[in-house]
Amino acid sequence: MRDVVIIGSGCAGLTAAIYAARANLKPLVIRGLEAGGQLTLTTLVENFPGFPKGVQGPELIGLMESQAAVFGAEFIEGHVTRVDLSRRPFVIEAESHTHETRTLIIASGASAKMLGLESERKLLGHGVSSCATCDGYFYRGKEVAVVGGGDTAAEEALFLTRYADQVSIIHRRDQLRASKIMQERLFGNPKINFVWDSVVTDVLDVDRGEVTGVKLKNAKTGEESSKGCHGLFLGIGHSPNTSLFRGQLEMNEVGYLMTHDGSKTNVPGVFAAGDVQDHIYRQAITAAGSGCMAAMDAERFLEAEH
Repeated sequence: MRDVVIIGSGCAGLTAAIYAARANLKPLVIRGLEAGGQLTLTTLVENFPGFPKGVQGPELIGLMESQAAVFGAEFIEGHVTRVDLSRRPFVIEAESHTHETRTLIIASGASAKMLGLESERKLLGHGVSSCATCDGYFYRGKEVAVVGGGDTAAEEALFLTRYADQVSIIHRRDQLRASKIMQERLFGNPKINFVWDSVVTDVLDVDRGEVTGVKLKNAKTGEESSKGCHGLFLGIGHSPNTSLFRGQLEMNEVGYLMTHDGSKTNVPGVFAAGDVQDHIYRQAITAAGSGCMAAMDAERFLEAEH
């Protein structure tokens, strides 16, 4: 029997593990399919407090995991295949093992929607990004492209104009899906131009280990072309990793877990932290902060029971 099980090992899950371990709750962390979260797909992180020269994403995750382990957190590989939150103790099945726990912290994150290209995967973190706030600074004076036509793409593009000289929005249709006010801002920004009716078929240049451009195909005519750029930003949204909890926990219309009074879900003893419940900020530091909240909420919940 565990006092705390944490699903996920990104900034939210590891911060929760640090706090829960220091409270002598001996948390079990199930790393999940995307062990380490989205920071493991990032190179230099310059906006996490305490690192004036920046820190590599995987290094930051490694430091946080080591810190949690020092205080007694236990880690296991693999991903969760089933949860039963209908009774306590809660039951979590991961790989071939079953775990019972008095409280559960869900920090399974959200995955950026991808184009599904091999070159995109290989250049992720080396010119391909899903976070302008994280990586926009590296493109001062350069040309970048954003894929998408909704509010996510619009927000990414507008943020990038702070740094890049030119931002091209590549959209598969001939009109945007973004809200009217966002469209007005896009069309009124001289740094932004549009590539209509086009889909990205390849990202260049894997052999050089950096983005030098993209190959395009016109969705109406089938005509192929290429466009030079120094970075490609994916603005087609994120998918919260919450399919395991459908029918058990309250979610919004797109699947993000609903929390109240901090990190509490609608099931007493179950808490959520990080991108799995945050579709607004999606930053490493906000995920870490919510992980802290979840661990403290779990600790207080257990104290109240005793």
